[in-house]
Formats: sequence, C-alpha cells, structure tokens
Amino acid sequence: MNAFLEYHLQQTRRQFFQGSGLRLGGLALAWLAAGIKGNRAFASATDTTRVHPPLPGLPHFAPKAKRLIYLHMNGGPSQLDLWDHKPKLIDHFDKDLPASIRMGQRITTMTSGQARLPVAPSKFQFTRNGKSGMWISELLPHTAGVVDDLALLKTVHTEAINHDPACTFVMTGSEVPGKASLGSWLSYGLGSESNNLPAFVVLTPTWSSKSSAQALFTRMWSSGFLLTQFTGVALRSKGDPVLFIKNPAGVDPGDRRAMLDALNTLNSQRFESVGDPEIQTRIAQYEMAFRMQSSVPDLTDIKRETQATLELYGPEVTKPGTFAASCLLARRMSERGVRCIQILHRGWDQHGSLPSEIKLQCSDIDQPCAGLIQDLRARGMLDDTLIVCGGEFGRTVYSQGTLTKDNYGRDHHPKNFCMWLAGGGIKGGKVYGETDDFSYNPAENPVHLNELNATILHCLGIDHRRFTFRFQGLDQRLTGVEDAHIVKDILA
Repeated sequence: MNAFLEYHLQQTRRQFFQGSGLRLGGLALAWLAAGIKGNRAFASATDTTRVHPPLPGLPHFAPKAKRLIYLHMNGGPSQLDLWDHKPKLIDHFDKDLPASIRMGQRITTMTSGQARLPVAPSKFQFTRNGKSGMWISELLPHTAGVVDDLALLKTVHTEAINHDPACTFVMTGSEVPGKASLGSWLSYGLGSESNNLPAFVVLTPTWSSKSSAQALFTRMWSSGFLLTQFTGVALRSKGDPVLFIKNPAGVDPGDRRAMLDALNTLNSQRFESVGDPEIQTRIAQYEMAFRMQSSVPDLTDIKRETQATLELYGPEVTKPGTFAASCLLARRMSERGVRCIQILHRGWDQHGSLPSEIKLQCSDIDQPCAGLIQDLRARGMLDDTLIVCGGEFGRTVYSQGTLTKDNYGRDHHPKNFCMWLAGGGIKGGKVYGETDDFSYNPAENPVHLNELNATILHCLGIDHRRFTFRFQGLDQRLTGVEDAHIVKDILA
C-alpha cells in the first residue's frame, strides 16, 4: 500500500471518471506494480472485527512471537561494564590504546583532541551465571538470574557515531530521517489484536542518572512514509497518560459520542470530495481516542495486581513514570493485544563519572527487566512475546577525560556493542559473537543493526525481503537496500 495508490482506490465513481484520460494508464501501472493484495482497503473488507487488521498475506509464515517489547537504553550503555568481560585489560590500565587495535578508525570530536587515549578497564566485577555460565556484571544482579532466557549479541555494530543518526538508525534502519520506525512497520504489516488501544505504544520513563540526557526524537516512533495512523502513540510518564483523556466538566460520554459522530460525518463528506486517505486516518484516530477514554484508565490501574507480581518489578513499580512502572504497563498492554511496546530509558551517555552514573541507571532497569521476563513466563506469555534490549551504540575502552582506577568516562563506540533478546523464537542462554581483547572490534560473527532487525521480523513471522513499501521510486525495507542475513544461531 502507498498513499498515491490508496488515493485512487478510494475515489468515488464520479471522481474516477473526472480524472480519467491519460491518468488512467498510470493508475493501471500502479495497480500492476503494487498489487491489489497489498492494500489495507482489501484487508478491512475481509476482517471487519478488527480495528487494526493485518495486511493480506501477513504474517508470511507461522510466527514464534505475536508481539514485541523493545527496551531502548538511550545514550549508549557501556558493554565493557555490563556484558563484555575483559579481565586482561587490568594489565593495560592507563596505557595507550594500541594503534593496531584502533586501525585509524574515526573517533568523535569529544576525544579526538586528547593527547592520549588511555585504556580504562572496568572497575566492576563479573561472574558467570545460570546453566549457560554467561558472564555478567555485578551491576545487574537480578538480570543475572534470568540469563538462561537471554540470547546475548556481543558484536552488534552500526555506521553512526553520534546520537541523533545512531538512534534514527537503530529504530528505522537508516541514518536518514523520514523512514518508518520498526514499531510502525509492525503496526502497518501485522496490525493489532486490540480494538481499544493503539497497535504501537511508546513509553518514556524517568531516569536516575544525574547527567544531562540526550534528547528523544519523535522519528524514533514515527511512521515516516507510511500513513500517519501507524505512528506510535506516546503515553506521558507524569499526569494523565494521554492529554485530555478525560472529558471536561459537564461533558458526559453520550455528548462526546454525539460530537464525534458529527465530526466524522464532516470528515466523511470531505473524504468523498477529495479522496485523501489521511482523512480516513483522522477518522480512525478520533475513534481510537474515544475508545482510549475507557481503556487507558483501566490499563494504568494496577490496583488488581497481586503483591507478588509487584515485587517482581521492584520498589518503584507503583511510582508512575518509572522504568519499573513502564515494564509492568508493557506486560499489561501485551495482555490486551498491543503489537509493539517501546520503552525508551534515557541517561546512558556517560562521557564522565561513568562508575557512579551507570550504577544509578542499572538500579532503574535491572530488577524490572528481570521481573518482566519472569512475569511473562508465569503467565505463559514469554514464548510468544519477543523482548529486545540495547542502545544505539557502545562505549570506548579508552577513557574520556581524567582516568583513575575508580573514575573514568567513555566516548561513543559504534564498532561493537551488546544487545540481548529473550522470549518468542529466541534460544535462551546463548552468546553470539566475540570481540577483540579491547572490546574495540568484532573478532567473530559481527551483527549489523539491519541483521538484528531482520531477525526481529523473522521472529514475528515476516520475511524482511518481501516486506516492502513503494516510496520515491524504491521498494523501501526496514532492513535497507542491501541484503541482511538473519542471525539463525540465536533462534529456538
């Protein structure tokens, strides 16, 4: 489906004949190129019970996962202090990073002016955990208890070296703004099982780091060239989750329904006149907003959760806007049929004072991440829920600024960083890829971000090569124009 084709498909008979002539041949070509079966207009005709029906033919094959929970650590967590255990680095403390390791690779302007690039070993202890014996930092004691559910990718890499393009890349498969985000692709292709909540929801919780956090860009959950109805709906971390979710004083639901019906009549008349598919999006979004007036308060009311469930997520779970509360909401949305939930936790850009700052960040996420996995497993939902956790890049082995054994900072490092996956379609207790002795380059099995996205789509029953959208003369894909291979070794 694309907007140009949708415009023609939904024209009235009079509009069609008024615009015929030379344009008729172009319309025929568009039908031949895009294929009628790829249009959501036909999907709605075959499934009238779902507000968000999937495209015909999707999923391409039986999926292992029905939904995605994406935990994005915005700013770039240090793989050296969390997952990539390098005990021999202690022998290189405060020595210059060898030229044979750097190999002339570019570094950011924040450290390119330093006289030296001194190696900074992690000050944190690592231990082996679980039956798999996976190495993990002391900063993540609760996550250590669920490592046998995780597949750890140690060699993820990207071309972007600064936050804005890197965040855009990790979520859209391209550094160039204007592309559709992962959640929007899933909303477009697979729809949602929920009629009362959006197919794609974004949460932006608070964080504990004292340093300034990088900005979040709406393009990380934007629909880009897809219709705007596939854009993620961001729920607020404080106050009402959605602005104006409550009716004003003196307006009851019946009045709101009457106002909405009148507005929909006007919009429908305008659509009949001009045939713009975005008008249909507007009507659908008004209807969804009306449904959310009852579904969102129920979603955010956690009073019925058992004490045992709340304790899984840690002491901050009852504090609205925290990462713990967001993880619990993600589980509740998963139960209600939301296709994609994205949680963006900020404050991981630790150029200085990393040991103290990362400790605060890990205290935010450690128990909630483990609790989410345990909660989903207890409810029989882990097998069909895919969880992905990671940042937009990693951190350098050399210190930015002053280096001591107890304090250091790390710059951006795109050449290798760690991400983990769990749940639907994933083989637990698996470590994939290895880095060199300085955690600076992949030594075996590198994983490009587009290969990670191809693997995510595969778990959800989508062949990324066949999942395209015609825009600007190109069959756009989440995984880009170059071929991306699925990381088969981590699949169950």
